[in-house]
Amino acid sequence: MNKTENYNQQMYAQQAFQQSLALIAEAVQGEKEDQIFYDYLISLAPTQEQIEIITSIRNDEVKHNQWFKQMYKALTGNEVVITTGEQFVPPADYISGIKKAFFGELKAMEKYRVIREGLPYREYRDIVFEILTDEMKHAQLYNYILTENIAMNAPEKTATENTASTTTSNGPEPVAFPDQWIQYTEYLVNEGLNDVERGINTKHILQEFILMGVLVGKGYTPEQAYETVENWELSGESQILQQSKNSQ
Repeated sequence: MNKTENYNQQMYAQQAFQQSLALIAEAVQGEKEDQIFYDYLISLAPTQEQIEIITSIRNDEVKHNQWFKQMYKALTGNEVVITTGEQFVPPADYISGIKKAFFGELKAMEKYRVIREGLPYREYRDIVFEILTDEMKHAQLYNYILTENIAMNAPEKTATENTASTTTSNGPEPVAFPDQWIQYTEYLVNEGLNDVERGINTKHILQEFILMGVLVGKGYTPEQAYETVENWELSGESQILQQSKNSQ
């Protein structure tokens, strides 16, 4: 490597590091507003199960904020400057709030991946990787809550329809609880994290794995869902997946 290439690499690494620091500072803004938002969702949750799910997500986010603040202090010697955030505006209803939270998780994953790529030390990259893992699980749980509420508000089915909707020729026994869903779809989470490690762009990863989640909801096993979506991409049956994988 000549001096010019070495200089360019050092400059790129420094720019990526500064971007990571800026995004860490951005990630911890609005902590108070986020707390109000989670309390709002908890107050409207229709079941104890959903209250416990949102509470656990809220607690994870508090933990993530502390980790990011500690990381920023260790890397810069300074505390993160917290600016006054926007005033909390309640969503129109509970489902709108859950949708906002779900897409917030997806947006956060995009940001955290960039943070991780620019950090110079393995120990900090590992922490951000753990945060990314939590965010993927949070997205799964919000998706579960959305599905549950759609089911609760759907017209009542006949016994025959209920039987048809909960059994498939190749599918598993019905999964009843969110932790069971997380355990059942762990294969997809691990494959998604492997894609993050390989540097595949986040938009493509989210497109693939949300689509796989839809297929699991229709009775596919996680392995079948993964193979089906991968085949759609490789065969060109899904041009959108091919395009997003090649984009930056």
